[in-house]
Amino acid sequence: MKATHDAWVGLGANLNDPRQQLLRAFEALEALPTTRLVARSPLYLSEPVSDIPQDDYINAVARLKTALEPLHLLDALQDIEQKHGRQRIAGVVNGPRTLDLDLLLYDDRIMDTSRLTLPHPRMTARRFVLQPMADIDPRQRIPGAGTVGALLANAPELRLQRLD
Repeated sequence: MKATHDAWVGLGANLNDPRQQLLRAFEALEALPTTRLVARSPLYLSEPVSDIPQDDYINAVARLKTALEPLHLLDALQDIEQKHGRQRIAGVVNGPRTLDLDLLLYDDRIMDTSRLTLPHPRMTARRFVLQPMADIDPRQRIPGAGTVGALLANAPELRLQRLD
C-alpha cells in the first residue's frame, strides 16, 4: 500500500434492516482497495434530523487508513451506497435511506468543491457523528473547529442510544 491517509467516515441507515446495512458497510469499507479499517465505533440509535416523517437511524463512524485520494474515496463510498440500494431523490435532503456514507475527515485537509467539502460541513453540530468519533478518539482534531471531545460537550441535544 502507498502512503496512507487517515480518513473518517460517518455511517447511517434507517431502511431495510439498518443495523445489518451498517454491519455490511463496515465489511465493504474493509474490502476497499489500498484501505484498512482501523477502528469502528459502536452502533447508535438516533432520532432523524429532518422535517420528513421517518424511522430512527442507526449511526456509527469508521476510521480508515487509505491510499485512495479524497475524490476516489468518495467515489468508492458512493459505490457502496448504491450496492446497498441507496436512491438519491432530487430536492430531498435528509430523507430516509438504506445507507449513507459521509466522508467526514481526510487527514487535516480542508477542501471545498462542488463534490466534496472537508471537513464535513455539518459534522461539528451532529451528536450522532461526534459521539461515535469520541468513542474512537475524543482528542481527534477537526480542522478549524477543535477536538471531537470539546465539540461533543457543546453539541445540540439529541436522543442517542448506544446499541452495542
